[in-house]
Amino acid sequence: MADPHDRLRREVRAFVAAAGIAARNDSWLRGYDPDFTRELGRRGWIGMTWPTEYGGGGRSNTERFVVTEELLRAGAPVTAHWTADRQIGPTILRVGTEDQRAEILPKICRGEVVVGLGLSETEAGSDLAAVRTRATPIDGGWSITGAKVWTTSAHHATHLYILARTGEGASKHEGLTEFLVDADTPGITVRPILDLVGEHHFNEVILDDVHVPDDRVLGTVGAGWKQVTEQLAFERGGVERYLSTYPVLAAMIRTVARHPDRAATERLGELAARLTALRQLGLQLADALDQGEAPVRLAAGLKLAGTRFEKDVVETARYVFDVCEGDAEAHRLLVDGLAVVPGASIRGGSSEVLYTVISRAELPR
Repeated sequence: MADPHDRLRREVRAFVAAAGIAARNDSWLRGYDPDFTRELGRRGWIGMTWPTEYGGGGRSNTERFVVTEELLRAGAPVTAHWTADRQIGPTILRVGTEDQRAEILPKICRGEVVVGLGLSETEAGSDLAAVRTRATPIDGGWSITGAKVWTTSAHHATHLYILARTGEGASKHEGLTEFLVDADTPGITVRPILDLVGEHHFNEVILDDVHVPDDRVLGTVGAGWKQVTEQLAFERGGVERYLSTYPVLAAMIRTVARHPDRAATERLGELAARLTALRQLGLQLADALDQGEAPVRLAAGLKLAGTRFEKDVVETARYVFDVCEGDAEAHRLLVDGLAVVPGASIRGGSSEVLYTVISRAELPR
């Protein structure tokens, strides 16, 4: 079947090729390049699906799928806008005020907003609802005190998304509220967390009596749990959930083409079949978003299957680059992939949590 977006796909591929990118794994998490992001903004490839009155492109989620797929296939450095484009912008569109839309969305589209995602907390593990960061009402706004951990790009951030407890209820899922905090607000301290290879993209964020005005509340006070679970459909259902190690897969294909081996070819064939199925899930999810849905269960399934795939890509590369004499670039990408896959089963929701999301969706009401 012909690709209905073939022209757009070729345009993105030509741009990436001309940019001379050195491919890397996890480029949406570890590839911070604000100049590259601003160029994407000039081309209309950030906020693609948003209304034109807010600086968006008014295009479909399937078109956005094409652009993000090509960028991650190339291992392009897209960290600077990824979180803002992927989930914070859509959240503002869904639950934000008109003033928030008019102020923030055009800046995201121009590549001027970097968002640090303040969800996880120390000692909470994968329990997203175990929020101890507290927001207390003050005159004209809120005072937020607490700590967040594994906050990607907080050291570059212009804004911090913070999920905080503003009240109590019968369950820990009640009384949560979302905030979008200016990162230069007094009382915010960012501490680096280095990964296994010494790179700095994670952070611990300390909030000490951070004063946040009322106009930085996202949506309804106390409705944060419902809002954030809808938001996770954007976080878990993107192409980054199965293309984070694609540069390793591409290197395997090049290697086997130079040094044919039947067993290696069969293993690559299996990975290619799984990638095809994952792409179909991704397209289904994009279509559901175009219909105005928040497909939480479908996103959880895609993320769960994608996590397994990304790990298997790297494990298969161990064999392929051994028997088929991988070159220096292939081994560089393999080492890079080995450093990133341990976190794949945790970020965006651990595999155990995703099983729970899927099973609960299947229970009779």
